[in-house]
Formats: sequence, C-alpha cells, structure tokens
Amino acid sequence: MTRRRVPGAAHATPLAVIVGAALIASCKQASPAARSSPVTPSAPARLTIAVSFDSALGTAPVDGRMLLFIAADERGRRAHFSSDPAGVRLASTMPEPRYLTSDFDNTAQMFGVDVDGLRAGAAVHIDATTLGYPLEQLGELPPGEYWVQGLLHLYETFTRADGKVVKLPMDRGEGQQWATAPGNLFSEPVKLRLDPGSTDTVRVVMTRKNPPVVPVPDSRYVKHVRIRSELLSKFWGRDMYLGAIVVLPEGFDTHPDARYPLAVFHGHFQPTVNGWRTTPPDPSLPAYDPDSIAKYCANGHEGNWCTKFGYDRVLAEYEYAFYREWQSPGFPRVLLLTIQHANPYYDDSYAVNSANLGPYGDAINNELIPYVERTFRGIGRGWARALYGGSTGGWEVLASQVFYPDNYNGAFASCPDPIDFRGYLTTNLYEDDNAYWYDGGPFRRSERPAHRDNFGHVRATTRQANLRELVLGDKSRSGGQYDIWEAVFSPRGDDGYPKRIWDKRTGSIDKTVAAYWRDNYDLVNIMRRDWATLGPKLRGKIEIYSGAHDNVYLTNAVYFAEDFLAKVKNPPSDARIVYGVKNEHCFSGDTTAANAFTRLTYHSRFLKKMRDHWLKTAPAGADTVTWRY
Repeated sequence: MTRRRVPGAAHATPLAVIVGAALIASCKQASPAARSSPVTPSAPARLTIAVSFDSALGTAPVDGRMLLFIAADERGRRAHFSSDPAGVRLASTMPEPRYLTSDFDNTAQMFGVDVDGLRAGAAVHIDATTLGYPLEQLGELPPGEYWVQGLLHLYETFTRADGKVVKLPMDRGEGQQWATAPGNLFSEPVKLRLDPGSTDTVRVVMTRKNPPVVPVPDSRYVKHVRIRSELLSKFWGRDMYLGAIVVLPEGFDTHPDARYPLAVFHGHFQPTVNGWRTTPPDPSLPAYDPDSIAKYCANGHEGNWCTKFGYDRVLAEYEYAFYREWQSPGFPRVLLLTIQHANPYYDDSYAVNSANLGPYGDAINNELIPYVERTFRGIGRGWARALYGGSTGGWEVLASQVFYPDNYNGAFASCPDPIDFRGYLTTNLYEDDNAYWYDGGPFRRSERPAHRDNFGHVRATTRQANLRELVLGDKSRSGGQYDIWEAVFSPRGDDGYPKRIWDKRTGSIDKTVAAYWRDNYDLVNIMRRDWATLGPKLRGKIEIYSGAHDNVYLTNAVYFAEDFLAKVKNPPSDARIVYGVKNEHCFSGDTTAANAFTRLTYHSRFLKKMRDHWLKTAPAGADTVTWRY
C-alpha cells in the first residue's frame, strides 16, 4: 500500500495518508510545451495563474508535470525543514503547500499540467479548463488569501526494448517522492489573494531546486549494496540498478566459516535499515503515555497525535532495544536483507515481472539476491530463505513465495495489499461494473469508501483518491497507490503506458484488463488454478495476518484467501491466518499490544519465527550448525 515514512516503522502506512495522485489537466501556455485536456467549468472562473521557472535553474527544455498547490493559511501551518543550496537545514513555520495534499478533509488544493519541452520563462497557465483536486475547477475556489506554491516534477524519456518511447519520472535516490525528488523545481510559498472571478494573471516563478540525496554510509553491521541489473537495463534501454541494505549478524567477522540463512524484508523504499538505532534515546525526550497512544495513536502513524503522547520516545527506545538484541546471545544469526527497487512508476516494483515495469521479479531473484549471498556468505536458494513484510511488502511476500516457490521456505505476510481481486479493497473487479459507485438502482448511488478511521468513519472514497492521482499525473504516472497497482498488473497499452483497469473519471471497469489481472496477478486465483503443482511447494509455508478493521479494507481479500487455503486438499495448505479483532492497518499477528508498539518488534519477532521454521524443515545434511553460535 501507499506509504509515508515514519522513523522506525517496519512496514507501510495506510493508503489514504499519502496515496499518490495524478492530474489529467489542460493549460494555455506561452510556448507549445503543454498538452490540453479541457474540462467544462461550472463556475465563471476568469483568473489565470501563470507558473514558470527562472533561467538560473537551467536553460535546457524540460518535460514533466507542473503542479500548483494552494493552501489555506489557517490550515497549512506546520514546522518544516528544508535545505538551502549550501546544505544548511532551515527551520520554517511557513506553510509548504506541496507537503499538505492528502485524501483527507484538510488537504491542500492542487492543479496539474503535463509539459513537454518547457523552457525557462515560458508560462504554464492554470485556468478554468484545468482539472484540480479536491475542487475540480478553479472557479470553485472561494475568493481569499492563500499560500501558493509551484513544483515541476521532471520526466525523462525512455526508449524501451519493446520499441515504445515513454516519459516517466526516474527515481533519483529518494524513492519516488515527487515533493523532494532531487532536481525537481519549486517556488517559495507566497501568500496571495486569489479571486477566480477576476481577470487577473497571477504569476508564480520557481527559483529553487531540490538538492541531491546524500547516501547513507556503511557501518559495522549495516552495508549498502548497489548493482547494475542486466535484465532491467535491457528492458528500459538504459542502465538500471537494484539496491540492497544488508544487516550482518553479530560475529560475522569472527566466524569466517559460518554461512547464514537469508531473511528478506519486503516493503517500501527506505534509504537504510528501519527500526535500528545504535545509541540510547535522548534523555530529554518526554516520557510517553502508553494508554493514550493505544487509544489515539493505535497504529503509530497518526501524525501529531503520536507526538503529543510521547511516541518519539517509544520509537527511540524500541529501535535501540532491537540493536541491542541483535548483538545478544541466542538471537538468530542471519543476513537481514531489505531490497531497494524504486523505479520510474513507484518507490517499489512489487517484486514481480511486469509488462510495464520490466522483469523485476527475475532481477531480484536471479541477480540481486544471489549477489548478496555470494558477497556475505549466504547458504543460498531453498530451505534457508524466508520472507516477511507488511502492506505492499505483505503482497510481495506472498507473491514471491508463489511465483518463486523453490526459492523460499516461508512467507510471513502482514496486512497484504489485495491478494484476491474479488476483494480489491471495496470492489470486486470481476463482478462489479464500477469502482466508484455501488449499484443502488435507478434512484440511489453510494460512493465506495477507500479509507476509514478506527471508529469506522469514512475519511476518503475511491473516487476521491483516484482524482488525486489523476491530478498528480496522467498515464499511471502519479506515483500513487492505485496507479502502481495498474502499472504492475496491467498489460501494456498501445501508447506504451499501462492500460487502465478503470476510467479515472467515471470508475467504469475494463473487464478485459480485469481478466488479465486475474490470470497473471490474482494470487489466490493463481494458487487455486495451479495447486496441483504449487501445493506441494507451498504447504506449510504461508502465514497471513490482518486486522479485522483494516483502514483500507485489505481484510476483504484475506477472507477470500482463507476460504481457499482452509479448504484446499491434495495437499492441504497448512497455512495459518490470524485476524486482529480490533486491529487496523497494519496488524502483524501480535495481539498483546496496540499496533503502535507491536509494529516496532517486527524484525525481532519474525526473525525468531523464521529460525524456528528453518530448523524444523531443514533437509538432511543441511548446515544448521555454523550460523548458530
């Protein structure tokens, strides 16, 4: 699922917190760089907002997505740290509208336009014909004072091996975060009076550029690996790389003859290992209130509520505790691997082969993991490898076990993304005709929800979340959750971009695309179809954990999975599925405390489960000795 990074988090956070969004919008422009997609205005907007970039940022023409953000003053203030050109961190209380978009009620307004060959000084015009989110038209904006900011998300041209030429945002080491992607241009937030009914032209000039990412250095335990993938480079028509974060076991240097099992952690992009801290918590951090955290910050990612009740100290204590446990006698001596596979569509490839992303599954399994095991003395393919992860990582865990069943011995999947497309959140892709609306007959239509809070209140609908993605980028280029599912699961369209599973404006489902999804990426359907050959290889290797009150309805697909795995014979699956009755996203099997705490014991708990499973299932003659010191 979509992501927002939280220090120490072991898995992804809910879809609607930072689900990406794209915009198919039109513009008028002084140069022929922009393409148009007109909408019919319902309000008499005559205002034009002209966005350009200063020649000091470069004189070469650029392609990309021009985004304009508008935030209300009383809703937009929060502390933000940015870097000046010298690398100095600057604290500011000025609202940064680019950081304030979400699927929730307090989102900033935004508009977006594709630009091709845009030159310095040439203006991109946001006007009555430009699609926006959450207000679809500029004319709906109430007159008033707002904080305004422009940002240009840069695209690059790829000539792929299939002959298709596409323009996409290359990851630049940040994990596909358009707000902070190195090289992206942006303007300082300025307070302006906007009146859609006026004939004014308001000008916004971008004068800043996001700085490059500074790589995290290696340490005694943590090593950062980057390799060129031959498979991906061939597909994309340029050099493409995979990364890995490897945590070496205690005693790695003093036990040169030991060979180690491999624990593969799947999840969203992270620059270094999460949940790991080598120093004790700062003594000045305030004490935490566990009861209030469990009540108001149940998942550990509810923003200011968590900080209010001392969650920063919780993070620091648990991270340092894991570091100390890693060194302790009796802790599993394994290689802990986190994969970095950000790509031109998302911060993560979903670890499978795809018509639109390329052969990431084969590249990870046949290039990256063997390289890591050769370099750091892994035991190798088979009984001494297992997978764990949550949300996006949960889907990848099960997919990797299903698509590469001989490679792994154990898949521990928490709150997985939809593993059965009959439960594609609140939509059945095979039976429903529309992803946005329930069929209520001729007199009533209700919107399908996309996100609910811990009380069950709907915070966002599927239509709203997809409109946001459409404003951030067309052709599945938003970097958002629905768009990456579409990019991974869909066939390639004639234009070289992914085919839509549904119309982004209407929600009408394309049944031909849905059938392609079913046959190639519906994990439960694939297991059911191929159980005669898969069953013997998957028996006893699958565990799934899901909160019964998952915020983004991921439990729906797990129910379908349980129905199959509990009943299948010849052989039986021996799968284990655990539900957290009052738990949300992302429940990981521990019912002793709230997710806010159990999510911080992720590594520790699952590494021990893997060790026990490996020792129980190791074949005769396997090395179960050299790594157990």
